[in-house]
Amino acid sequence: MSSNEQKADPPVIRKPIAAESVPWEEWSEGSRFGSRYRHLTKAATGDGYHVGVQIEELLPGKQSSPAHYHMLEEEHILILEGRATLRLGEETIEMSAGDYVCFPARQKAGHCLVNTSDAPCRFLVIGERKPDEICVYTDSNKILVRSVHEVYDKSQVRDYWDGEETGGDQVPSSSSSSS
Repeated sequence: MSSNEQKADPPVIRKPIAAESVPWEEWSEGSRFGSRYRHLTKAATGDGYHVGVQIEELLPGKQSSPAHYHMLEEEHILILEGRATLRLGEETIEMSAGDYVCFPARQKAGHCLVNTSDAPCRFLVIGERKPDEICVYTDSNKILVRSVHEVYDKSQVRDYWDGEETGGDQVPSSSSSSS
């Protein structure tokens, strides 16, 4: 090894954790959205992970998230207990314990779970975590750009040159030029 090369630190050895030892965390937004979850990956490795695993519990009447799809990340859900309705694009699909679904990156169909039953639904979520992710929210017409930590309104789409000083008049098209 040359004097310019440095040895990378070996990865920290991670030991198994018991899912039950990870405390539940809760979130909610208004009366419609909310769940409690155990973020297993964060508990086992901290914030520096590429694939996240968490157990979520969705109470009756709650929705897991705004309907969305991912441009760069793949996401998986496995129902562990109970029932929920999957919204996938314009379809609704009943899911129960043992049912699995994968949402590949660039699958342009918004997805979320809604618990329309009278009992909690517990499910496993596995998903990538990419710093340049772009997430499209289909009901509210928004786009999240993770790298800049901003959310944009898709109804305000602009032309590439809008707002730019181009330094002169617009060049006429060939069909409008005189001969």
